[in-house]
Amino acid sequence: MLESLHVKNLALIEEEEVSFKDGFNVLTGETGAGKSIILGSINYALGLKAGKDVIRAGEEYALVELVFSVNEREKERIEALGIPVEDDGTVVLSRRIMSSRSVCRINAETVPSSLLMKAGEILIDLYGQHENQSLLKKSNYLGLIDDFSAGKSQPVKDRLKSVKEKLDALKEEERELSGDETVREREADLLDFELKEIADAALSEGEDEELEQRYRLLNNMQRIEESVTGASACTGEDGEGALALIGRALQKLSQAEGYDERITEFRNELSEIEDLLQGFQRSASSYLDSLTFDGGELLQIEERLDLINRLKSKYGGSIASVLESAKEKEEALSKLRNHDELVRKVRKDLEETFKEALSLCGELSDIRKKTAPQLEKQLTESLHSLNFPEVRFRIEITSDEEKIGANGYDEAEFLICLNAGEELRPMQNVASGGELSRIMLALKSIFADREDVHTLVFDEIDAGISGVTAFKVAGMMGRLSRSHQLLAITHLPQIAAKGDIHFVIEKSVEEGRTKTKIRELTDDGKIRELARLLGSDEISDAALNNARDLIQKAKLT
Repeated sequence: MLESLHVKNLALIEEEEVSFKDGFNVLTGETGAGKSIILGSINYALGLKAGKDVIRAGEEYALVELVFSVNEREKERIEALGIPVEDDGTVVLSRRIMSSRSVCRINAETVPSSLLMKAGEILIDLYGQHENQSLLKKSNYLGLIDDFSAGKSQPVKDRLKSVKEKLDALKEEERELSGDETVREREADLLDFELKEIADAALSEGEDEELEQRYRLLNNMQRIEESVTGASACTGEDGEGALALIGRALQKLSQAEGYDERITEFRNELSEIEDLLQGFQRSASSYLDSLTFDGGELLQIEERLDLINRLKSKYGGSIASVLESAKEKEEALSKLRNHDELVRKVRKDLEETFKEALSLCGELSDIRKKTAPQLEKQLTESLHSLNFPEVRFRIEITSDEEKIGANGYDEAEFLICLNAGEELRPMQNVASGGELSRIMLALKSIFADREDVHTLVFDEIDAGISGVTAFKVAGMMGRLSRSHQLLAITHLPQIAAKGDIHFVIEKSVEEGRTKTKIRELTDDGKIRELARLLGSDEISDAALNNARDLIQKAKLT
């Protein structure tokens, strides 16, 4: 459930915070008061793209924050995204919009906007006027039928997606195998040459590193000898070498050794250093004896490294890559040499996979054709309750085995007749804007209990309706709010009267600047706002009585 909305420095809003409740939350206000800003702020908090122009003039950033309390199911789904949920079940989505970038956070942890959107899809469902247009697209109809199938379609669709990917891969492989024979022969000759080139090199992993190390040693032999010889002279027993100096230091200490135990400790420490230096002298001497320069070896190493580096440049950045390339070329050459056999195998696999895909498409189509009449019945009943007394609705599903896709081989058409005596026609050719709004509401009411999202937001779903129809729409929304949290932005008093809690959005000028504010209405405030929505120029006693009557009528519907 959406607990609260906090908005700061967004468009005309300086800073507002509003707490929502479960049930039916209604938002009203004069045209231009900023109702669209409220809905936009929710969208921004859910990751909708926002430009710097939404930041209030003179401010550095805009901030939108949504606080949700989640149930166990929602908690599991949020945590499955890798987002920890507070012990009290709180999830906070926030978005700081700046001129150069936006910072998205979930429970104070910075996340990409894509993750914000995924979390939002779990927590809230926003319905705006543009969603009506989805009813005009045939491509959306199968999805509605599948969603209505109570989970029966999805496992089949998942299997079909995998099989379709395999089918496409086999088709591509068959296409590649059906190339020109002359081209295949040239490819085989090239592979033969490249494999021989790699095989003749007799490469072994790590060989290049060992050769490079040996090359560095041989190429820098003189400098190495000079360095080690110099170090040996500095630490030797001749002249001012370290060992000679330490020997004299030990003699000096031995002269005072009997007078203090600490002198003995000093002498022992110095003796250990002397032993270490003597060990270094022996090792350095042995190392110098082992150094032998061989110009022929250096030349061989250079040639070998040139060969290895050429192969690495041609077939990969390392010896391991070259050897792996050789394996791939062997497989490719084997395919070319066994082309006819491979073609037969691919075509057999293609035939079997096509049959499997066809079977799954048929299974999916059967589910849809069994589901469609149930959806027809429920939608028709819902439309009757929305003041379509003569409505007829039918779903036509056609199948084409030549059009296998990841979504099956079906196409669906929604046919509707809204008035008695008329023929069923495609929905996109019949319904007006107001009619589409009611049809969408009917669908929302059907699917609400089948979806996990608890909070539903409706932006002016009342567009194009009035009178009795408005009462019908209000009644359905009221029923929907018994199991869901509803937020509805509306112009109609019939819908506003049905709200459990009422907020008004107002615009005013303070200190020379326009501000949009939102506040919760008292019972008296709700009556006065309904009187305004009823079209009264003056809030007279008669207008207030009309508003009270409307509230009482709303309680009975």
